[in-house]
Amino acid sequence: MTVSATLAANEAVAARRAAGQEVLALGFGEAGIPVHPLLSQHLAQAAGRIAYGPVAGTEEAREAAAGYWTRRGNPTDAGQVLLGPGSKPLLFALQHAVGGEVVLPQPAWVSYAAQSQLLGREPIRVPVPAGEGGVPDAALMVAAVREARAAGRDPRLVVVTLPDNPTGRLASEASVRALCEAARELDLIIVADEIYRDLVFKPGAFPSPGQWAPERTVTTTALSKNYALGGWRIGAARFPDSELGQRLQESVRGIASELWSSAPLPMQHAAAYAWSDPAELVDRVAMARRLHGSVATAVAEVFAAVGCDVRVPQGGFYVWPEFEPLRAALAERWGVRTSADLARVLLDEFGIVVIAGDAFGDDPAALTIRVAVTGIYGESDSERLAALLSNDPLEMPWIAETLDALRDKLKALVA
Repeated sequence: MTVSATLAANEAVAARRAAGQEVLALGFGEAGIPVHPLLSQHLAQAAGRIAYGPVAGTEEAREAAAGYWTRRGNPTDAGQVLLGPGSKPLLFALQHAVGGEVVLPQPAWVSYAAQSQLLGREPIRVPVPAGEGGVPDAALMVAAVREARAAGRDPRLVVVTLPDNPTGRLASEASVRALCEAARELDLIIVADEIYRDLVFKPGAFPSPGQWAPERTVTTTALSKNYALGGWRIGAARFPDSELGQRLQESVRGIASELWSSAPLPMQHAAAYAWSDPAELVDRVAMARRLHGSVATAVAEVFAAVGCDVRVPQGGFYVWPEFEPLRAALAERWGVRTSADLARVLLDEFGIVVIAGDAFGDDPAALTIRVAVTGIYGESDSERLAALLSNDPLEMPWIAETLDALRDKLKALVA
């Protein structure tokens, strides 16, 4: 098992900067905004809480998480909630507890497949519907699962991401409903990773699988994306209010007791405050949506202007350009034939750090990359905060200059 591609990209940025080399960091999926002072205060208030806590989490934090989901249309009791040190270990524990093999959308976030492989299981990848992301095409999933079972394999769960990493797209309600119907037909547990839910750019109904398959959907979230608290490591899982959900939750609780004992109590205290949706933090998330949406849309336009196929992102802070229309030019000038070739040329020749599409399970021959736009927000907390507070982040001089530089580098790449 190698280091995660996204974390490796972050380390590559640090190494190049330490060597005095120019770098445009568009690889690591970090939210890129400063911590809200009130969150820091709540963390500091609980710094003295150094004992182990309950495995599932404190009542205060679980109640807050339950309220968070209830206000978003999924009525939840605190007893359905289990906390962990980030959503990533919760997702791993879920795969372990369910057993069998996992069905993943293609492409999908790098760690889903890696976690499956750590458990000795190869994931079953199913393409997403055209123009969408994060949810396997239901009809293709039915065929893939039936074929896998006929061959003696044992698929038991499907993981979806709403909105999606790496594509930045939000699956349609029709696709999610079809997915839920197929999961029920195939008796698959659905794991809905909704960590970017609060960062959907446009208001409207959110297609959560918990609405249409409540008896078999486990939903996960965390504070690392909407509040940019990745390093604090705190996440939550919501289990179904069903016999299946109770069995699964108890299994995950047992795994948690052996892997992390309990989520850190200071982080749970801060999370309880955040998940209660206080007005000052709701405003902060609204500003984050504006920043991410403005810059991600502008970056997509830059890639489209040089000839890439790219869908406008709908949430989070990612762009997924496809360089297929430029394949001949890239092959002739740079010898590019795979997404890994493309990412390497962007780094070696232009100092642009991105993640190759094959890291997300895409066909290696497909010329896709994932671009994380948060590296454009600024070099310091003061710049990033100014971008966050601006009514028009694209007017920030450093953002405008970085977009111009990206545009020039891409023009030189495809010229």
